Amino acid sequence: MKLAAGLGLGVALSTVDTLAAEDEKTARPRKGDRLVFAYGERAGQVIGPEDLPLGGPQQLAFPMDPATKIIRDGSLLNQVALVRLDPAQLSPDTRADAAGGVVAYSAVCTHEGCPISMWHKESKMLFCACHASRFDPADRARVVDGPAPRRLAMLPLGPIGGGIVAAGGFTGRVGRQTA
Repeated sequence: MKLAAGLGLGVALSTVDTLAAEDEKTARPRKGDRLVFAYGERAGQVIGPEDLPLGGPQQLAFPMDPATKIIRDGSLLNQVALVRLDPAQLSPDTRADAAGGVVAYSAVCTHEGCPISMWHKESKMLFCACHASRFDPADRARVVDGPAPRRLAMLPLGPIGGGIVAAGGFTGRVGRQTA
């Protein structure tokens, strides 16, 4: 009887641990999270400023808890677009939440929730291919063109050491407009 109760408790605790890990995977970015490659050969590896080409295009990333190493990739709302720009080109408001010219924004369009996975090379803008909204990464992802109703939420960055580090959560609502 005690053995069965012990096994039952072990299974229950294992389930609790699994649910907690799943919650952590969907939790929004937090202060101290490191940003890691979202896709490709380096998926899950910490991104440093040297991994980002100056002037774009963006690199898609997910936040990772530095203590547990859990990557918060359980929701596409956590996907981040990282761009490295010349700090002198950033608006003062943008520069305040950037780190060494690196800026981070939600990679989810504010119009219909499509991924911001493209780069408009001529204008050096983040681009949503679904409905052609463009966002200026040097000016807090201000909407430049298209039907998006508001700028992308910014993820403030802190001093860079050991990778790109979130200095807090997103500064605005992530994702599409709601009626």
